[in-house]
Amino acid sequence: MRQARAVSDSHDPLFIKICGLKTERDVDTAVEAGADAIGFVFSASPRRIDASTAARLCDRVPEHVLTVGVFRDEPLDDVRSLATDSGIRAVQLHGPEDRGYYDDLATGGWTLIRAAAFGDSVPRCGEMGEDMLLLDAPVPGSGIAWDWSRKTLAGAGERWILAGGLTPDNVRDAVDATRPWGVDVSSGVEQSRGVKDPALIAAFVKAARGGN
Repeated sequence: MRQARAVSDSHDPLFIKICGLKTERDVDTAVEAGADAIGFVFSASPRRIDASTAARLCDRVPEHVLTVGVFRDEPLDDVRSLATDSGIRAVQLHGPEDRGYYDDLATGGWTLIRAAAFGDSVPRCGEMGEDMLLLDAPVPGSGIAWDWSRKTLAGAGERWILAGGLTPDNVRDAVDATRPWGVDVSSGVEQSRGVKDPALIAAFVKAARGGN
């Protein structure tokens, strides 16, 4: 059975992913706050880490928290190698990868997350064989909030994750407006570009789940 099929729907109704983690403190804070997944960036970014660092951080993560490697426009062999060496359990792809690319990765047993920018057409989870769909802002990675409410974002029952410009201050409104299966944050919990703020991570998880 692929790891993807083991991702349970029994989590607190909202699946929360904290992305772009680089340090032991980042990881420990996200886990203690109640995140369901944590992301490590392997592509060019202020948040980029190497496979050995990711492997060391993955060792700190309990089994119930999904470890995700984030890739953008990477050769397939590089993705497979980094995913294997780091020990991540899920692969998140930002790019023009075709169905064959996803099918090849599926043989490795990783949970597959397809990241797509919101545009005139609305992508559907599973179109490329992915297990989860991350729906990002029209300009992915900008960290700028966008108009989540202008149209239906996904089909009923789909495992789709809202991303793009989320912060502790707006995440609850975004969840109430769009009813996603999950949410993803990176820059919205940073004190400076690429540097996570433990207080903001905790505040984001609490706010996303309706805490005061």
